[in-house]
Amino acid sequence: MSERLVYLNGKFVSEKEARISIFDCALMYGDMVFEMTRSFGQKPYRLRDHLERLYASLRYVEIDCGLSIDEMEAATIETIERNLPALDGFDYQIMHDVTRGGMMLYESIVKEGTAPVVTINVFPLVRHIGWMAGKYETGVHFVVTPQQSVPARYIDPKAKNRSRVYYKIAELQAARMEQGAMALLTDERGFITEGTGNNFFIARDGEIYTPKEHDILRGVSRGACIELAMKAGMRVHVADIEPYDVREADEAWFTSTTICMIPCTRFNFQAIGDGRPGPVYRRLLKAWSEEVGLDIAAQAREYGDRAAAWRP
Repeated sequence: MSERLVYLNGKFVSEKEARISIFDCALMYGDMVFEMTRSFGQKPYRLRDHLERLYASLRYVEIDCGLSIDEMEAATIETIERNLPALDGFDYQIMHDVTRGGMMLYESIVKEGTAPVVTINVFPLVRHIGWMAGKYETGVHFVVTPQQSVPARYIDPKAKNRSRVYYKIAELQAARMEQGAMALLTDERGFITEGTGNNFFIARDGEIYTPKEHDILRGVSRGACIELAMKAGMRVHVADIEPYDVREADEAWFTSTTICMIPCTRFNFQAIGDGRPGPVYRRLLKAWSEEVGLDIAAQAREYGDRAAAWRP
């Protein structure tokens, strides 16, 4: 199989050789913005939406990456094309990372210089979605963690950035509460915000509710889910959601780029609804599968069968 290549500031280098300095602002400050996009049938899904959010994030952190959005899109397409022979037919992630570059204090020893660093990598999604395959039927357990979301007035989560230690703390807390549990964060008032890298939904009486957009990442997959629901004639409410509302919901799910949507069947050690994926969730997953031209859950099962033996 061919070797995967990474776009690194206009050059293509081996994935194993793609490196930035330990004195880069990304490592020193977590000063980096990023995007992850995925493919279906090896075609990028909503790539332009992800790039538009990337450039909104760049404006927020005041980084000029040196590429227009059209140039970034062209570089992305070239990176995909160069890597297709090395993907063994799998769908893949597209990861964009943009750092501010090396710190001026260390400029003499940072070979990349102090200008922003742009990388684009393409990586098979075998493990990303294969390891979640069973969750499309069993669902996940969400627990509210002591670690809350960081308010947007401090660091705006709508800009997708790598300063995310609070996500990791929440994940550690959730794991201590129950092995395999996933973290669900709240804001300062106790309203649900998001998971650690995913957006949250509940359904009650056939209507859908998702948290307000103040202190969350406005996910591209969140937007896709809302669009599919509205196209299907469902009512969608962007609202303050309390833990009480989740306990009283008929069903719940989360969305993220790699897995699209996974049901949440337990919340804080109690079943949501009847403890199984609900009809609203199943209807939306079916509509999403139809939009992308493949059975999303079936693909996850296929990748799950191959994940253990697959080597990056």
